[in-house]
Amino acid sequence: MKFFETSKFHTLKKSTYISLRWIGIFGQLLSINFVYFYFNFEFNFIATNLIVFVGVLSNLFLTYFYKKTQLSDRSALLFLIIDIFQLGFLLYLTGGILNPFVIFIIIPTVFASSNLGLRSNVLLVMITILIIIFLTFFSYDLPKPLSNHFHVSNYYYYSIPIGLIIALVFLNYFAITFGTESRLRKEALNKMEEVMAKEHEMLSLGGQAAAAAHSLGTPMSTIKIITQELMKQLKDQKDVVQDIELLSSQVERCNQILKKLSLNPNEEDEFIDEDISLREYLKEIISSFEKTSEKKFILNLNQDSNSKKITKSIEIIYGLRNFVGNANKYSSSKVFINLKSDNIITEIVIEDDGKGYPYDILSKIGEPYLRSSNLANKDKSGLGLGIFIGKTLLEKNFATILCRNSKTRNGAEVVIKWNNKDLFKI
Repeated sequence: MKFFETSKFHTLKKSTYISLRWIGIFGQLLSINFVYFYFNFEFNFIATNLIVFVGVLSNLFLTYFYKKTQLSDRSALLFLIIDIFQLGFLLYLTGGILNPFVIFIIIPTVFASSNLGLRSNVLLVMITILIIIFLTFFSYDLPKPLSNHFHVSNYYYYSIPIGLIIALVFLNYFAITFGTESRLRKEALNKMEEVMAKEHEMLSLGGQAAAAAHSLGTPMSTIKIITQELMKQLKDQKDVVQDIELLSSQVERCNQILKKLSLNPNEEDEFIDEDISLREYLKEIISSFEKTSEKKFILNLNQDSNSKKITKSIEIIYGLRNFVGNANKYSSSKVFINLKSDNIITEIVIEDDGKGYPYDILSKIGEPYLRSSNLANKDKSGLGLGIFIGKTLLEKNFATILCRNSKTRNGAEVVIKWNNKDLFKI
């Protein structure tokens, strides 16, 4: 039976809980009325039915007025406390600890132990123990005629609550352990499915990239030829020639990238051709953008205390380039890059002074083909592939990625963090 919709938060499925409560309420009504009318037991018939009616009302409230499909930890705790006290009052009126149905007092707590948080479980256990102790010393006697023929020694009498408390603690420990292990397995399975989905998306993108490379080959060749002709015709105009040379170099770089996409994606990139420190990675990446962008790139290395070189990784290069490129695209005039490291952690923070991530997609940042419906400039809406590719490539290389809106500059902010032990073994 599925009680959880997510493995990250303690939430109880409302429909399941309501069904279990109806079963319990029906069982209470059946037991009370059967014992009263068939066995002629004498107890407060009206009071016991009124107590059950409280459970009916609370379940009707859950069914028709509680609109959420899941009960939060706090809400579930409240209703489970109601259940425990309701059953406690019934037992109080019908023999207390000697009532054969007293074992049911531990069921709400055991049920909660695998579905709620630790604090809620501890509170429910303490409440249940207190009620068991109370029922041991305070309750109405067992109803007649049973009380005329049934007597137990003090040894047996006090062993009942002790046995209940031991069973309560043991079963809760077992349920908590089992529930935790189940959630961990589910989290691992969800993570595996997420990784497989990303791999599938990357493979799909790889096929699209190869097709795009083939289609773009001809127009890029045409541009290259035209730039060469322009350089010949305008060789006397130095300012224009410099711009054409820059254009030609960028066209050549595009051709090299397209060649890798269409022929051998594992071929090494000449962009960075040696093992260097992460600060040199960033300097080279920023330098490449400064040649074509009018934006100002501000690199802060004051907190970088680790200059150890790392193994060249094309995936890290392209991952960082995608995030820096995205900041360049959406910034108003400046891109801020801060590198912070010590003996344990290396962190890169990339910020821009733009409008930030749209709030309607903020929780989904990193998913492919993501568009905001609120962007004023549709030309900059993009497909969301830059962030998706960058995030996937860096996470594959042990990085953790956090995309959010900056609290200091109001633009977008990306926090990329490594444990040094992972970074230096790439």
